[in-house]
Amino acid sequence: LKALRNENVNPFLGFFSDCGFFAIVTEHCSRGSLEDLLRNEDVKLDWMFKTSLLLDLIKGMRYLHHHDFPHGRLKSRNCVVDGRFVLKITDCGYNEIVEAQKCPYVQPHPEDLFWMAPELLRDQMLARRGTFKGDVYSFAIILQEVVVRGPPYCMSGLPPEEIIRKVMKPPPLCRPTVAPDQVPMECIQLMKQCWSELAERRPTFDEIFDEFKTINKGKKTNIIDSMLRMLEQYSSNLEDLIRERTEELEIEKQKTDKLLSQMLPPSVAEALKTGGTVEPEYFDQVTIYFSDIVGFTTISAFSEPIEVVDLLNDLYTLFDAVLCNHDVYKVETIGDAYMVASGLPKQNGNKHAAEIADLSLDILSSVGSFQMRHMPDVPVRIRIGLHSGPCVAGVVGLTMPRYCLFGDTVNTASRMESTGLPYRIHVNQSTVKILFTLNEGYKVELRGKTELKGKGEEDTFWLVGKEGFTKPLPKPPDLKPGCCAHGLTTDEIAEFKRKKAERLLGKKA
Repeated sequence: LKALRNENVNPFLGFFSDCGFFAIVTEHCSRGSLEDLLRNEDVKLDWMFKTSLLLDLIKGMRYLHHHDFPHGRLKSRNCVVDGRFVLKITDCGYNEIVEAQKCPYVQPHPEDLFWMAPELLRDQMLARRGTFKGDVYSFAIILQEVVVRGPPYCMSGLPPEEIIRKVMKPPPLCRPTVAPDQVPMECIQLMKQCWSELAERRPTFDEIFDEFKTINKGKKTNIIDSMLRMLEQYSSNLEDLIRERTEELEIEKQKTDKLLSQMLPPSVAEALKTGGTVEPEYFDQVTIYFSDIVGFTTISAFSEPIEVVDLLNDLYTLFDAVLCNHDVYKVETIGDAYMVASGLPKQNGNKHAAEIADLSLDILSSVGSFQMRHMPDVPVRIRIGLHSGPCVAGVVGLTMPRYCLFGDTVNTASRMESTGLPYRIHVNQSTVKILFTLNEGYKVELRGKTELKGKGEEDTFWLVGKEGFTKPLPKPPDLKPGCCAHGLTTDEIAEFKRKKAERLLGKKA
């Protein structure tokens, strides 16, 4: 054993004995056994890589046989691979050591006999010594393992005991199966020759070596060249993968930017993305829009939570579609309240009043034909309030930053909405003055004195139309003296209440 010196034979270093424990010491190979390498799916093995490992095995067995040294126990688990992916044969000559120790024969497990030739399975004494032709048979089984990267007979689906019984007692001949698309046909033919039932028909390792060179068409199977080729292919694949992921990242970035620009003004969103600060900004003139749903509390009381969500989602989707046609910025929605501004964050001269007035007429017209899914017979009426003046805008918060407006203009616009009437656009005198200055044919009616909380009484107006505006506007309801202008009448919701009561009674029954 000490005299065996070959690149593809793992060197014998000595014996180890301690407290009755006897062991053989050989060189450590960091990649483990060939069996371990084949089962490791993280290691990619192309045909050139597999050929290099098989040629190492063939050259190692040629060396042993030339030195009149049958292995006798050849299998994938006693072929080890070092850090340079060089395969080395180990456990050779151990049968003689076992014989010398007079160790009793222990019947191996059936799955440990897959590599043993049929004639050795039938003769225990011959099996303990090993034969040259038996080694060739074992090589054929290892060849099948390498080609399919699976255990011996992995395609048969039979239990190990049944496989060994069939191998020992043919016919029919029981051998592993390999698909032609997995390996060159010449390799399959070589495999069949090596596991021939008749030992004398099996080739020698010299013949196997020559045949393998023919299969590879004379190409050198250098493991380093193979690894470099794999690295080059991996690099190319990695570049394609990076390009693909970059494109996907750009698409997702565009989606994120679009979503962020819908939540914040684009200029503000860009500043926040770059880690900058957004200073509060003062605007001399803006027009602010507020609206809410008349009788929303009553509608909510007679609706399921999901029905309220559907109502607001449908209504605000309608509003958002109208917004796209105007130079306005949607500030926020709180419950049934909808707030819009024009003249910020991008100033537009005096056009802010006209933009908000046109938006108000379009929204009012669209609401006239809007129906709730769960209350189609109950009208959805909104009140709109407009006011123009100065305000301050800035970003508030870090976790969920919001673009907020501050100032008396915001409060007054909110008061205009809360003191308005159903299907009406309530306009403050400041906005009316700008509309008249623009001279674009806006039609307003004097409402009269209106009490605005914190400001006293002021003359306010109704915006009722515009020259050239042909869309239908819903007719405001006739309110009787003393009637509440902030809710639905009992008559309007009575039919729905009756139907809901009948539905609840039906469920209980």
